[in-house]
Amino acid sequence: MTSIPFNKPYMTGKELWYIAQAHARGHLAGDGEFTKRCHAWLEQRTGTGRALLTHSCTAALEMAAMLADLRPGDEVIMPSYTFVSTANAFALRGAVPVFVDIRPDTLNIDETKIEAAITERTRAIVPVHYAGVACEMDAIMSVARQHELLVIEDAAQGMMATYRGRAVGSIGHLGTTSFHETKNVISGEGGALFVNDPSLIPRAEIIREKGTNRSQFFRGQVDKYTWVDVGSSYLPGEILAAFLWAQMEEADAITQRRLAIWAQYHEWLETAESDGRLRRPIVPRECAHNAHMYYILLPDLDQRAALIAELKAHDIQAVFHYVPLHSSPAGRQFGRLGGPLPVTEALADRLLRLPLWLGLEAHQVRVIRELTAALTS
Repeated sequence: MTSIPFNKPYMTGKELWYIAQAHARGHLAGDGEFTKRCHAWLEQRTGTGRALLTHSCTAALEMAAMLADLRPGDEVIMPSYTFVSTANAFALRGAVPVFVDIRPDTLNIDETKIEAAITERTRAIVPVHYAGVACEMDAIMSVARQHELLVIEDAAQGMMATYRGRAVGSIGHLGTTSFHETKNVISGEGGALFVNDPSLIPRAEIIREKGTNRSQFFRGQVDKYTWVDVGSSYLPGEILAAFLWAQMEEADAITQRRLAIWAQYHEWLETAESDGRLRRPIVPRECAHNAHMYYILLPDLDQRAALIAELKAHDIQAVFHYVPLHSSPAGRQFGRLGGPLPVTEALADRLLRLPLWLGLEAHQVRVIRELTAALTS
């Protein structure tokens, strides 16, 4: 019996050819021809003022924390139900992650809980677009304007997703995305920073180039480059950019195939939801999602564990997701609660992610058959 993994990285067929081209050009360090193509594509597709490739979304978040000019003790509001990098990037600057609850429908940060968590030390809000479904950005941006806060979008899962027609990651002052192998458009590791506030673009380029004005030098704006600010080496090499360019060329086709797989799950599981055995994802009307993942919410932790084990017995890998950060050792050490988190604590134990990757089409009927049998046994 063929094993069905949770994820299987997809290749379009041009990746190795483009990598060979990068080598033939004699430039494998950062910011070569393929990086420039990727930057232009991201800027055109998202509308951001400046896109900068990074070696990970974590790196992009760290750059955003530097651009926010955070000081020890400053506070940054975010959901607890997210990946550790969302909080770590700010804790590294000495800032305090302030965890607020999520919405029960989208599992995104509950925009109605943000204002109560704001103090005189709050400097930024970090909405996380879970599963490629956008947060309620209009309300979040309104709160940010009222309190003069930065908005840094964690759109790690959001490539090709939109909110009211605008690309996620392009709405806040800064945005980040990921090209990790588990994402829709991939380079193995990789990410990008979206600089939507034009005033932050020059410093973003400096931070990304080890704190130097090297980018200005290459554009002929200065006659030599030197150390001018803090920074680090956040550039990916051209091998990653070449691989990524092959994916970007096929991003629309990739998204359509993933949406079709997602839709099949959603249709086939309607009866199970009607019978009260699970809850399917909810996508608000104003959000166009990207089929980053298909998850189900089960009645309790025991049923989730049993279902994972049953699917594993049939060589199907389904996985749960985050342990809420506020309950982790580092979360308790570096962060604080911005209010009670009942939805986060209840849903984290019940969520199960199903396999979703290009090529699953040939196996999806089997996944549904085994899943349905396990749910009804």
